[in-house]
Amino acid sequence: MYLLRIIVLTGIILTIPFIQKSSLAQNDKKYQVALAGFYNLENLFDTIDDKVKRDEEFLPDGKNRWDSEKYLHKLDQMSLVISKIGKDFTPDGIAVLGLSEIENRTVIEDLISTPLLKDFGYEIVHYDSPDRRGVDVGLIYQKKYFEVTNSTSNRLWIEGRDDFYTRDQLVVSGKLLGDEIHFIVNHWPSRYGGEKRSRPLRNAAAELSRHLVDSLLTIDPYAKIIVMGDLNDNPNNESVKEIMKAKGDSSKLNPGDFYNPMYSMYKKGIGSNAWRDTWSLFDQTLLSQGLLGKDFSTLTFYKALIFNKGFLLQKDGRYKGYPYRSFASGNWMGGYSDHFPVYVVLVKEKK
Repeated sequence: MYLLRIIVLTGIILTIPFIQKSSLAQNDKKYQVALAGFYNLENLFDTIDDKVKRDEEFLPDGKNRWDSEKYLHKLDQMSLVISKIGKDFTPDGIAVLGLSEIENRTVIEDLISTPLLKDFGYEIVHYDSPDRRGVDVGLIYQKKYFEVTNSTSNRLWIEGRDDFYTRDQLVVSGKLLGDEIHFIVNHWPSRYGGEKRSRPLRNAAAELSRHLVDSLLTIDPYAKIIVMGDLNDNPNNESVKEIMKAKGDSSKLNPGDFYNPMYSMYKKGIGSNAWRDTWSLFDQTLLSQGLLGKDFSTLTFYKALIFNKGFLLQKDGRYKGYPYRSFASGNWMGGYSDHFPVYVVLVKEKK
């Protein structure tokens, strides 16, 4: 694991790397850093026809003319992004990464086997979901940082909507830098048909996430929990703010409330995806209060970021300044994804 060494010399704080939080400025102490985040991969499909899933668009003779060349290019693009996330903080990169818009376990195996990712030693947690488009959520992790102790896939059932199928919610529990932690990976229902009309579906998804959270908090009120995913809602929407009880001000949290470090970014107009010249921040990381310690004696939240480096932006044309995506208006662009990854920096004092 990567260590931070903090040294105080004549009032000047030197940090390696450049973490400058005053509470870390203690003489000659070492800190461990772990990064956890989420990335919507924008339709990572293989080229094989799955009779159970609606993958017709992503076949060689389908609408997108999805062939081996495009698939391998997509894998290379995704692996490039993932290999670079968080390198400003640790050369090991991201330790735990939730994924969405993946067709199956095979595409994740292909992804982590690419030349840029194979040396990270990522392992996989994945279950098949009933989503009509055939996309799932999943999680990859580096074993030297995270040890999985349990995982469950949780289905969203909506009363009166027996015909509605969406992504399951993935709960992965384990030990990160030795501390027990729980990750809930989400891809809530889209805004297809309009935000207002589709809102009850996302509210229902939020209720399921909140139920999963409350079950963990009942066992341990100080549990360390990160709810992550493409929520298809912004930090100020009802699903996130009211149902998940996720607030942007950590000083105003009630028992059971979550802290949403993305809220301040959203208020500044910073987003993770764009549509019709408007930025949204659908990709979020919500943190339980167990991660908001002040002395770093246990795993503690330090900072949240959107990985939006310049190479991930469309350089010209109609979508200039947007995320450089794989497809746009039905045309193959050869980019990365229509979403930016998001991640949090977690810090713990080395004993």
